[in-house]
Amino acid sequence: MVSTGECVTTIITMAFCAPSGKGKGSMYALTNLRTKRLLLRPFTFKDAADVLAYASDPEWSRFLPVPNPYTLYDAEEFIAKSILSSRDQEHGLAIELGGRVIGGIGLRLEQPIAVGSLPYSLAHDHWNQGLTTDAAHAVIDWGFTDFGLEKVYSWADVENVGSWRVMEKIGMTREGTFRSHGVNRGMRQDFHYYGILRSEWKALNA
Repeated sequence: MVSTGECVTTIITMAFCAPSGKGKGSMYALTNLRTKRLLLRPFTFKDAADVLAYASDPEWSRFLPVPNPYTLYDAEEFIAKSILSSRDQEHGLAIELGGRVIGGIGLRLEQPIAVGSLPYSLAHDHWNQGLTTDAAHAVIDWGFTDFGLEKVYSWADVENVGSWRVMEKIGMTREGTFRSHGVNRGMRQDFHYYGILRSEWKALNA
């Protein structure tokens, strides 16, 4: 971990030494989302050990193009990117349960077309508990309510059934399958893409 006196131009120290930001567009001023079970809030470097704990599980990373093995430096770099990007159009949130970070979820804004994308991941030992669905519901509602989005979309490897079933549970429609659209550990990946419109969200949550 860097100290406050080591503000050199690496991505980790840039994020560590950056001000917390309270201006317009800063996630730090805008975002703490709560569900009945979860707190969704900005990542901090104090979360590095929690991120390392779940990201070291090979089952968690099976469909994700992340370093393997996953190290503490990788966790800190991930957090740094989240902190820095959240000053622009990409809002990355830690998923916290009982005081421990168990995953992450984001909202990437595509302006001026009023579209947002929804990436997420959750610790393997918390799968099949409805937690990702809870988090996704909160972030999508945030996107439509606070950012005036007209559409939110997400995607998952076609073999990652649990992930794209989350999209179906929150009311998204499968809009297509992108074949050979990514690479993970040397293997080509196919992805299902899902989306939901503002009008559809309002009808489902009236």
